[in-house]
Amino acid sequence: MRETSRREALIESLEHEGRGVARVDGKTIFIEGALPGERVEFASFKVKPNFEVADVTRVLEPSAQRVVPRCPHFGVCGGCSMQHLEPGAQVAAKQRVLENALWHIGRAKPEVLYPAIVGPAWGYRYRARLTVRVVPSKGGVLIGFHERRSSYVAPMESCAILPPHLSDMIPRLRRLVAALSAPDRLPQIEIAVGEGLTVLVFRHLLPITAADDARFAAFAAAEQVQVWLQPGGPESAYRLYPKEAPGLVYTLPEFGVSMAFRPTDFTQVNMGINRLLMRRTMQLLDPRPGERIADLFCGLGNFSLPIARLGARVVGVEGSEALVRRAAENAAANGLAERCEFHAANLFEATEDSLDALGPLDKLLIDPPREGAIAVVKALGPASPRRIVYVSCNPATLARDTAVLINEKGYRLKGAGIANMFPQTSHVESIALFERH
Repeated sequence: MRETSRREALIESLEHEGRGVARVDGKTIFIEGALPGERVEFASFKVKPNFEVADVTRVLEPSAQRVVPRCPHFGVCGGCSMQHLEPGAQVAAKQRVLENALWHIGRAKPEVLYPAIVGPAWGYRYRARLTVRVVPSKGGVLIGFHERRSSYVAPMESCAILPPHLSDMIPRLRRLVAALSAPDRLPQIEIAVGEGLTVLVFRHLLPITAADDARFAAFAAAEQVQVWLQPGGPESAYRLYPKEAPGLVYTLPEFGVSMAFRPTDFTQVNMGINRLLMRRTMQLLDPRPGERIADLFCGLGNFSLPIARLGARVVGVEGSEALVRRAAENAAANGLAERCEFHAANLFEATEDSLDALGPLDKLLIDPPREGAIAVVKALGPASPRRIVYVSCNPATLARDTAVLINEKGYRLKGAGIANMFPQTSHVESIALFERH
């Protein structure tokens, strides 16, 4: 239901998706594009008995923290939701989202609030998945993120959160795809940037022609990138051009670790923040020689290898067998194989027996996807580690799991704080420390 009448409201706060929150006639209104302290005019596009969702139609009294969005596509493209808010204020808002989730869902307050982990506000996104659509009415090939609240693709000419060389490349990518034999059968392009290397993975639903092959070769040479093709699932991806080339790598210099990865592997999008988050994680976990530490949802070893480098033995568990192989290969390449073991297991079905099978553990690191780690925390038994560091990409599931750790497992929430992994968006990455005596 769309409400066409325009009303005014005073914005009280920001909610977890970056929308302003107001109360009008006793009803909660979530207003996209509004900031705390502002008086705005709004029009609702979703009306429910207990709440409404609206767009700002006019800012009557702007916040001092409002800024002009850098990107010309902001407001249409769904990739960012907070470019209108000063970067420092974005960080403060995300810290409040974390605190509110911990209190309202978990009924918990951290004993210490850690300083936010921050980095550059622009050009930080080293991984992205761009959607491709052929829309003749909008000029042909479109490449970009989805529009807000839509499956349509925003007609992007640039992207301020991508590294500059990739942002500048978008128009040339559009021309490349438009020249291919079946541009309408190429639904996405995955971007992965490593140390001094950029890979573009073209997902294609039909075989490429000889002419396509020549165009990809020319594009790879001109742009100094690797072109990969992906005819099926992620493991089907292969390098097309150049024929011989190094693989993707990112480094964690503070821990003397180099991580090899495929362009379709999961890695953190923001390498600078990942390095700072690693420092904070190791400070809280404090791995020591002689200790045995589990890294659950370990991926390709992002946290496992620094733990091992600091002298502890690490047991990594991950659901993807491909990532488990990659983790073992990375441990070997970094001379850490003797301190690492990796296992493939579905941690969403963890039980007390399956955790006990990992052997005695001194400490535990948990870094789950958005769904959180409810099965893991419920499965912790009497002999579970005294210290847990939990890295989260969803404050709501972290708060839910926190309630179990405190109320059922006897842990205390010693501290928590955010890492601004995705500036200009409402996404909240966080880290929490739990201990019991």
